Amino acid sequence: MKRSVLFGLFVTASMMASASFAADDLCTVNLQAIANAKAQIPAEMSDQVEASVKQAKADQAKGTKQGTDDCIAETTQTIQDLKNASKGGK
Repeated sequence: MKRSVLFGLFVTASMMASASFAADDLCTVNLQAIANAKAQIPAEMSDQVEASVKQAKADQAKGTKQGTDDCIAETTQTIQDLKNASKGGK
């Protein structure tokens, strides 16, 4: 059940992050998707996810295109890692 809820959150976030969103919005949407899934994050990944979110927020705060791109890359990788963990793999 938890896995299907987590997967549903990520599918919804992915659909919301369509091409019509600006790049900064994709960063924000990804950060929100991670925040929404906090209750589902495996204990062994919590430190990794926290570090990733901290880095992504720092990148976003730069306010540059490169910072936004780095935020998107960081959060997308974290979301992928969480999806893989929910499937039982890494």
